[in-house]
Amino acid sequence: MATEPKFILDLVTALGSATVGGFLANRLRQPVLLGYLLSGLIIGPFGLKLIKDVPQIQSLAEVGVAFLLFALGVEFSIAELKRVKDIALKGSLLQIGLTTGAIALISLIFGWTKTPIEGIFLGFLLSLSSTAVVLKTLTERGETNTTHGQVMLAILIAQDLALGLMLAILPALSQPGSALGIALLQAGLKGVIFIAFAIFAGIWLVPPLIKTIAATESSELFLLSVIALCLGVALLTDALGLSIEMGAFIAGLMIAEVDYSDQALAKVLPLRDTFASLFFISIGMLIEPLVILDNFGLIISLVLIVMLGKALIVAPIILGFGYSFKTAIIASLGLNQIGEFSFVLAQEGLDLGILGEKKYLLIIGTTAITLVLTPVLLKAAPQLADQIAALPGISSFLKKFRDVKAIALPETLQNHVVVAGYGRVGQVLVNMLRNQGQTVLVIENSEAAIQKLRLQQIPYIFGDADSDLVLEKVHLERAKALAVALPDPASTRILLQRALSLAPDLKIVVRAHENMEVEILTQLGAWEVVQPEFEAALEIGANLLAVLGKNTDVIQSVIRSIRTGRYRSVLPEKITNLELRALQEATENLNTNWVGIHPDSPLVGLTLAKANIRHLTGVTIMEIERENERLNYPTPDTEFQVNDRVLAVGSKDEIDLFKTLMGQASWLSRDKIRWVPLEETSPLVGLSLTPEELTNNSTGIIAIRRQGNLYKSVNKPFKLKEGDVLLLQTPLEDVEKLMQERSVSSV
Repeated sequence: MATEPKFILDLVTALGSATVGGFLANRLRQPVLLGYLLSGLIIGPFGLKLIKDVPQIQSLAEVGVAFLLFALGVEFSIAELKRVKDIALKGSLLQIGLTTGAIALISLIFGWTKTPIEGIFLGFLLSLSSTAVVLKTLTERGETNTTHGQVMLAILIAQDLALGLMLAILPALSQPGSALGIALLQAGLKGVIFIAFAIFAGIWLVPPLIKTIAATESSELFLLSVIALCLGVALLTDALGLSIEMGAFIAGLMIAEVDYSDQALAKVLPLRDTFASLFFISIGMLIEPLVILDNFGLIISLVLIVMLGKALIVAPIILGFGYSFKTAIIASLGLNQIGEFSFVLAQEGLDLGILGEKKYLLIIGTTAITLVLTPVLLKAAPQLADQIAALPGISSFLKKFRDVKAIALPETLQNHVVVAGYGRVGQVLVNMLRNQGQTVLVIENSEAAIQKLRLQQIPYIFGDADSDLVLEKVHLERAKALAVALPDPASTRILLQRALSLAPDLKIVVRAHENMEVEILTQLGAWEVVQPEFEAALEIGANLLAVLGKNTDVIQSVIRSIRTGRYRSVLPEKITNLELRALQEATENLNTNWVGIHPDSPLVGLTLAKANIRHLTGVTIMEIERENERLNYPTPDTEFQVNDRVLAVGSKDEIDLFKTLMGQASWLSRDKIRWVPLEETSPLVGLSLTPEELTNNSTGIIAIRRQGNLYKSVNKPFKLKEGDVLLLQTPLEDVEKLMQERSVSSV
């Protein structure tokens, strides 16, 4: 009995430190799992030694991993798995094979290993990536259903399945070749037997069992049966010499095809999050700071070699399977760490004598650092992918690649509706628009979705919707509207800004993922923002009001009022307390600048709507600071006051243009300042503006937009082209007359 209080104390210490570490990481705007890892380091045997019985915590941590993979299996249904089966099977096999081969060869050449067997074992260790860390990070960022999220999870699942085979053949690696063949045969046979059993159980055993339990209407029995299924199948695979995570994932797939899958997932999620925190703490406990410090240079070198090497292997593989460049970069940076289950392999290798003590400690330190870096890299990956794509050599390659790849776009396309994203929401949108006789163009970066579009003969462009290269081809300036149904919030915001820079007058309807995004996307210039959960609630409310006897006009008036107010009247009160943090997160990857409103500014006394700043300059006013208040997401009727400080979001040139117009009295005549597209028949086409003319606005042209780029000033003569959009402070006819006279006089 004496050990029980000690165990409870250890458990409370672990969970308490996880809470503190996770809270601090959250306040520092870092992924909470970083807080868990550091908490484990602090309380573990190499830190304050508050917990010494690490194996006991690790046993509970395995339960957390099982629940993580079980929940993934429930969400990642067989139908979803079929979409990425090629990259899951062939891609992961290529990745594991190439990584193992490269590591084995390099380690032998540089003398890091003495035999090919050691090299292959080291390759096994480094080929695995972290399902738990990547899954947790994607979940926190809401990216599990994005294309790069699906690709990463597909490869990770295949790696977890391969772990069972690695563990099975590990004892034979130090044996003669004949033993290796037998081990492979046995592992393959076990896998076939288990898969056959899983298919049988998933079709004939699990559905009726879950249905029977659900019929009791007992929440406790339902939860117990789900837990028993998850852990029972996981223990079965462990007994067969395969991996626990493989069994848990298969159990999740069994539940995914049952009508009660959502209920099962809802029951398991609290347990998953609780036990998963123990897993990350247990990883932190394995980190030995002294070993890292003593071998800091070597470990950092190994971290760089492993993470860069794996990224260089993964990215071409994903590109080769027809995914976009951005997806390949993000996925490669998400899969370039060493997986937590490499600890299991490393321990087995140490016990079998394949791995020495020093190498074991170095691998533990290297793995821990790669796990800590993964959330940071995933957060920076989209912006890094854009920067890489903008490099001259890469940019020219991508243009050729996309021209040849998948573009079914009539050059005469106009008055069309662009739909970004062809997932479940995008497909419904496209079908509805086509049924109404609208011409539709879809932007999608999933090869599986592109194949559906080809079969239905729907115009499409393959690529990332927030890419400048893609947006240049969809002719937004000739489109009626843009509907954004992307699963990634960050890409949605970037697409919105870039689309409006190409076509300032374009009407854009955007899907919001979170409550706070409604205000953010509206301020960034969306014509309408739709929050699916709110819309579902409004539909239920409308039907309920009809049942209560309210007439249709009253119901429509209520619904219209809520939508016009951007759902604010039905938002929970606590949401308003999160606005500042949401604002910071929304603008962290965008160019921002605080601008002061001086007493002589023409903005003083004008409302945001009358000033029309976003339309004229591309700048979005996200926040206003005043002496006694702070206005996050100012409404259109907000008036500018003397000494206001406004947070302007936009490109450097857009913010410069905003500052320029603020100093001009002509802003007061905003009806005369407008964007005008340059038609093919305009006499301005082919004429050049000198840097002085554009800077001083002597021709009446304040700024020029070309392919999304804003030109407020130039270093050399700027030749006007068809399709340029001019910001004019005088009528177009006057500008054309002035430019023609200047052209004639110069001759």
